[in-house]
Amino acid sequence: MSNNIPRPEYPRPQFVRSTWTNLNGEWEFYKDLSASGENRKLWLCEKFDETITVPFCPESKLSGIGYTDFMDAVWYAKNVNITEEQLSGRVILHFGACDYFTTVYVNGEKVGTHRGGYTSFTFDITDSLHVGENRIVVHALDDVRSRKQPAGKQSDKYQSYGCFYTRTTGIWQTVWLEYVPETYIEKVKITATDLGGAAALTVHLNKYVSEAMLKIEASFEGKAVASEEIHLSGIVSEGSFKVSDVHLWNVGEPNLYDIKYTLVIDGKEIDTATGYFGIRRIDIDVYKVRINGKSVFQRLILDQGYYPDGIYTAPSDDDLKRDIQLALDAGFNGARFHEKVFEERSLYHADKMGYLVWGEYPNWGVETSDPDTLHAYVREWIESVERDYNHPCIIGWCPYNECIAQNNSHTQIDTNVEAIFDATKAIDKTRPVIDTSGYVHTERTDIYDVHDYNQDIEYWEKAMKDHSDGKWMKVDTYAHQKYKYFGKTPFMVSEYGGARWAPDNGEKTPSWGYGETPKSVEDFCNRYCAITETILGASNIMGFCYTQLTDIEQEQNGLYYYGREKKFPDEIYARIKAATSKKAAIEE
Repeated sequence: MSNNIPRPEYPRPQFVRSTWTNLNGEWEFYKDLSASGENRKLWLCEKFDETITVPFCPESKLSGIGYTDFMDAVWYAKNVNITEEQLSGRVILHFGACDYFTTVYVNGEKVGTHRGGYTSFTFDITDSLHVGENRIVVHALDDVRSRKQPAGKQSDKYQSYGCFYTRTTGIWQTVWLEYVPETYIEKVKITATDLGGAAALTVHLNKYVSEAMLKIEASFEGKAVASEEIHLSGIVSEGSFKVSDVHLWNVGEPNLYDIKYTLVIDGKEIDTATGYFGIRRIDIDVYKVRINGKSVFQRLILDQGYYPDGIYTAPSDDDLKRDIQLALDAGFNGARFHEKVFEERSLYHADKMGYLVWGEYPNWGVETSDPDTLHAYVREWIESVERDYNHPCIIGWCPYNECIAQNNSHTQIDTNVEAIFDATKAIDKTRPVIDTSGYVHTERTDIYDVHDYNQDIEYWEKAMKDHSDGKWMKVDTYAHQKYKYFGKTPFMVSEYGGARWAPDNGEKTPSWGYGETPKSVEDFCNRYCAITETILGASNIMGFCYTQLTDIEQEQNGLYYYGREKKFPDEIYARIKAATSKKAAIEE
């Protein structure tokens, strides 16, 4: 793939085919500010006047557009050449993500729609193609002010404010074509939680087959460790295999197996894909969360996945890897991938670097107390869980964040939250699920957590002592909310810290953080170390999450600047790392 194409790497590392075309780069573009384009049949337009660089959203500098006002609708178009060989099977059009309601046309024909701004989707466009030049048109509707669609931290005002930032409209992840046979492997779900090396597979084909076979070949560092043939019948089939040489995936020990899938029908190998998997098991033992049988304290940092020039989209694949490395350098072993479904390559790097991840969803923007919002919510959340199920780095799921009830609507919030919790557990029984992170919990949660931005060390010393004595922490800031804590449940301080440090900002740009701004770098470091070490010393706390990895626009409480430059001298980062890495009371 040409290096002149932005984000040229294959976007789905766990299921790779060699027969693909990256469609990133220049597309025609049109801002449909009145959302009247459907009525005007813009899918038949021969030429849009502007151009945009995909996969960067039109609000971003890297897109070449940089328009940050509201856009109710946008249109994209690209002419693509298709060869006779590529048309010999099926041609699949992939979108990493497009915000929010997407309609796609090929050569003037509507080929499909997708609702949701954060998950991947595909269309089989074969029947609308011909050999030679073909025109793909993409229409995206987006209304973050509706309270009917998940929007995460996208601002519902003209400007960014508080912890809401520049919006993302339309395409913001890689678009690509994939050339597959008439019958092909759609996806494979791997459950590798048996520490003895057995793994279960669920194989999805694109169409019904009466008789087929899937060949499995697995290796570890080039050494063959498994070879199995699984009988397939129907659209979805199940099977299993076992590796002969067990190497467990764990924090800082990213042991991964390579795997090759070959679909065989009537004795002929007709489809092949490659990927990887890791073997690891997560268990809850009263207050402890164990990985492979060992209690591991989760030293997490809040990562919101924003970039100055790309907004939701990292400028390069190396930028995704760098964010993880910055967290590791500060002593953290994982992150909450917060209020956003991160692209798959972020999880790929976490898998490769032995980095823990909580998979979350951008529930902000949806009115949780409205029962009608559940329809839009549940489908995309399920899509995200199914897409990312195979990643060993994902240590748990958290579909909601800070569901603060309005107008005494707790009952409906509880109903919606419990429904999503149950749906998540139906798909994935191997990971813990936090029903809603922050202030209000239902009876259906595997882990109780709390957000507390108090900056007073004496407060934390008392809170941690009370918790160790069997009492639950009370967050005074939100004392009006309905609290529930169910006793012998793992407990995590899933947001804390967040102190503003922006010495180079002056008074030019209003900025904020939590609590009183530290008086100096030394004051910041002393505060960070004291609170962090106090949490680590509590006997029944299984993890924390510090806010946050980097500054984002006006929220300037990161350990690094928005551009990922260091804020502090190296000796301060060394002290931060030493405090973060200190052994926790709950660790064995």
